[in-house]
Amino acid sequence: MSRTALRICPLCEATCGLTLTVEGTRVTGARGDRDDVFSKGFICPKGASFGAVDGDPDRLRTPLVRRDGELREATWAEAFDAVAAGIRAVVEGHGANSVGVVLGNPNVHTMAGALYPPVLLAGLGTRSVFTASTVDQMPKHVSSGLLYGDANAIPVPDLDHTDHLLLLGANPLESNGSLCTAPDFPGKLKALKARGGTLTVIDPRRTRTAKLADRHIAIRPGTDALLLAAMAYVLFEEGLVDTGELAPHLQGLDELREAVRDFTPEAVAEACDVDASETRLLARELAAAPTAAVYGRIGSCTVPHGTLASWLVDVLNILTGNLDRPGGALFPQAATDRTPRPAGPSHGFALGRWHSRVSQHPEAKGELPLSALAEEIDTTTAEGEPIRALVAVAANPVLSAPDGDRLDKALGSLDFMVSVDPYLNETSRHAHVVLPPPPPSQSPHHDFAFNTLAVRNQVRYTRPAVPLEPGRMAETEILARLVLAVTGMHGADPSAVDDLVIGQTLGKAVKEAHSPVHGRDPRELATLLKGDTGPERRLDMMLRLGPYGDGFGVRPDGLSLTKLLAHPHGIDLGPLTSRLPQPLKTRSGKVELLPRPIADDLPRLREALRHRADGFVLVGRRHLRSNNSWMHNVPALTGGTNRCTLHIHPEDAEGLRLVDGQRVGIKGAGGAVIAPVEITDTVRRGVVSLPHGWGHDRPGTRTRHAAQDPGVNVNQLLDGTLLDPLSGNAVLNGVPVELIASP
Repeated sequence: MSRTALRICPLCEATCGLTLTVEGTRVTGARGDRDDVFSKGFICPKGASFGAVDGDPDRLRTPLVRRDGELREATWAEAFDAVAAGIRAVVEGHGANSVGVVLGNPNVHTMAGALYPPVLLAGLGTRSVFTASTVDQMPKHVSSGLLYGDANAIPVPDLDHTDHLLLLGANPLESNGSLCTAPDFPGKLKALKARGGTLTVIDPRRTRTAKLADRHIAIRPGTDALLLAAMAYVLFEEGLVDTGELAPHLQGLDELREAVRDFTPEAVAEACDVDASETRLLARELAAAPTAAVYGRIGSCTVPHGTLASWLVDVLNILTGNLDRPGGALFPQAATDRTPRPAGPSHGFALGRWHSRVSQHPEAKGELPLSALAEEIDTTTAEGEPIRALVAVAANPVLSAPDGDRLDKALGSLDFMVSVDPYLNETSRHAHVVLPPPPPSQSPHHDFAFNTLAVRNQVRYTRPAVPLEPGRMAETEILARLVLAVTGMHGADPSAVDDLVIGQTLGKAVKEAHSPVHGRDPRELATLLKGDTGPERRLDMMLRLGPYGDGFGVRPDGLSLTKLLAHPHGIDLGPLTSRLPQPLKTRSGKVELLPRPIADDLPRLREALRHRADGFVLVGRRHLRSNNSWMHNVPALTGGTNRCTLHIHPEDAEGLRLVDGQRVGIKGAGGAVIAPVEITDTVRRGVVSLPHGWGHDRPGTRTRHAAQDPGVNVNQLLDGTLLDPLSGNAVLNGVPVELIASP
């Protein structure tokens, strides 16, 4: 007999509500939850394929432990015994920094990935921390940290109310949105146009999103910051700057005017391949719109000036008075955010508090560049110990980081490696222990990260749709036990991790004058927490201490886990609203328009005015049915347009005598790959495009469907030396490549 169960989709950033059909313990169908307060029934192909993803027969069901050089099935007890012995031996022999931690993108899609990695890092005390952020979004975190004092204070476009939306390096019709959580992003863009608004897309490819736009600017890849700086110049030059109600919260407006004076539309025209008149029109339209928002994403982050481009996105919103106002770009307020502190000067944001051992890359947001992971393992220097052990949680850097071949070899040289992963993939195949989490239907879900980026304030929580299978271990318990194993507490009850966090959080909250529990007994508060598990009790605590919470009885109508469970389709908390100056944590208590690290990097941008790449440059692309390297083992999500092909313009193909389907060599600084050609006028001349996340052809993996059509690893074309210096983010777009036609 079948039944239905609710589940928030964990397969992309849109976080749509699903109604699952369950037969026994198997998910046999998925449709959009029409009563979901946020997604209102919207679903994409990934969500519709939830059952296929959940039931993939290649998912590991038991731990694997390496014995005599081979990974073999083991008990959970044996696996954690091996982890405790392997990691502690390295820590005790070589120090905490000799243990590296790599956190992959799927961590932000699970409760476990949000709750336990911070405890793991604190317990290990290592500075050798790498995440997917430095091949994706770190420039936005750094620019937000420098502007607002908080690297996680990221304003999002008010899609439902704006009159003018300018998208830069973003393709939400394929990605479903990124650093902007918005179910049915395509519908929101169509609604914008239906109410008479304007959509402008700046992208070297004529993407599905660009085809919907009123205006598409096919910019030369990698020159985003130059174009944005020129738009800022026009706003100053033509007297179009109007900061409105933002004015009292700004510092450095005159200095900003001086900083962009060299970036005239005429000066950037050749480098960007955008006519000066077009740049001026973009700036004028932005200033003239009743409300407007500029939104940049991965295409503007993964370039040589990614932090400057991310900074300038916000600068344009500020100069037109559109930051922190409805219809512009607003700061979301998640239900699990910390209790809002009073506005005023704070600690600010610092870069480069330590550096990587080999290339001396500065840390950003506590992380080192993922591009540097291989050299931190395989290179010996006088500056401390190399990484000898690695903890990889939901990470596949052999495919996601530059120069996977080098990293592949480096991982094979480690003294010890543990991987938390449902698959034996290109990275986890090197592990000494693999700890497989259960499928998503067997896990609870709340979006801690994505609700801080949501275009409407709301809160939702779903318990597991299917009971945990015998022999499985909950992902939250896996990570709690991992924390205990690597921090010298192996064998303790995993609830000790949750109890520790609860005690520390409540102990701090009762000492804060602005907290609703100021002066109360933290032990008494802990007894009031509800929930069937440690993670649920932690969620209850965060909800009750948060901006909408009941304050442990102070506000009877406020949020708590009990109230949330009574609303299975979620609770709508209203549209985004103006919040400044409360989110600001800068030392001045204001938006610091020209922070010193930004000012110091502008000469490098001026230098870019004099350079124009010859030959072909490479850009990536998104597929609606993919999320990085996750889903290529699911037949329903591969094939059709979701293929690893090289897009090339017809005139460029003709010049090289290439025909559709012909295999062509692509050579970059890090190596070469061979991929089939797909001739299309959706990419501008001089630009070629390969999707990321492919290259499933290494031995020792267990992803049978992906191996049948493995594609190629685009990141193998990179040698890892090209980075945005402020954020450490890898440069993945606008990279010079050479094409070599196969005979």
